[in-house]
Amino acid sequence: MGFLDKLKSGLAKTKKNLVERVETVLLNRKIDDAVLDEIEEILIASDIGAEAAGQIIEMLKAKVRSGTIKDASNIKEALRDEMTAMLGHPQPLTLFAKPHVMLMIGVNGVGKTTTIGKLASRFSAEGRSVILAAGDTFRAAAIEQLDIWAQRTGAAIIKHQSGSDPAAVAFDAVEAAKSRGSDVVIIDTAGRLHTKTSLMDELKKIDRVIKKAMPDAPHDKLLVIDATTGQNAIRQARIFHEAVGLTGIALTKLDGTAKGGIIFAIQKELNVPVQLIGVGEGVEDLQEFNPRDFVTALFQ
Repeated sequence: MGFLDKLKSGLAKTKKNLVERVETVLLNRKIDDAVLDEIEEILIASDIGAEAAGQIIEMLKAKVRSGTIKDASNIKEALRDEMTAMLGHPQPLTLFAKPHVMLMIGVNGVGKTTTIGKLASRFSAEGRSVILAAGDTFRAAAIEQLDIWAQRTGAAIIKHQSGSDPAAVAFDAVEAAKSRGSDVVIIDTAGRLHTKTSLMDELKKIDRVIKKAMPDAPHDKLLVIDATTGQNAIRQARIFHEAVGLTGIALTKLDGTAKGGIIFAIQKELNVPVQLIGVGEGVEDLQEFNPRDFVTALFQ
């Protein structure tokens, strides 16, 4: 199965919640404000968010007034075009430094360590040397989980004992990468400390300490978000973005949710690019995010 087919399959619940409900509303109806208001409600209910939904509906109303939209098929086409435009151009992960340092951020349970493992697998397959940094030192299982991924992917791992300073692990990993000539450093971080404030302070400290080892690093600050959490994901992302300035988002578990519309809310409200999406358990199921493919998979 190609990735577009996998994407279609993975987005089946979102399609049912969004596109199929729009199709039902349009059935044998004249296109008027009442119909468009119903479509707006569907968009909001599918976690696209009020701001993004409002923008889409205003565009549809303008096209109805100008006569560009005359019937239901025009509505679907216009909806697809506007949603594609809203997601913008693909912004793939690009390795531009050596070592290229990636700081992986996210609350526990979103699939952060698994995403790190899948990235390590991909980079290793490309012939790059990878170092993983076990910076989630507050959860012993996180260090063990990362160790397993290191063994599986042939990556090196820098780890300290459970409970040690995460910033020290990150620093040692970057120094090791510099001395060994490694290509990529992927740093895991804690997803929960006793308070939200202490978690953000910890991430800021890690960021500062990495810069001591390599002034232009980290080159990516990637937030891993679980798509099934819907609007909660936006609140999480906003807090992390304010704390450390995210460069991109990896959206996982799209295959298990009807809330895939959250991708539009993220783009509209945060203006942080979604760079990776996960639509399954396999290593190959973590892919670069392509807006056109995503919307095509929803509407086909």
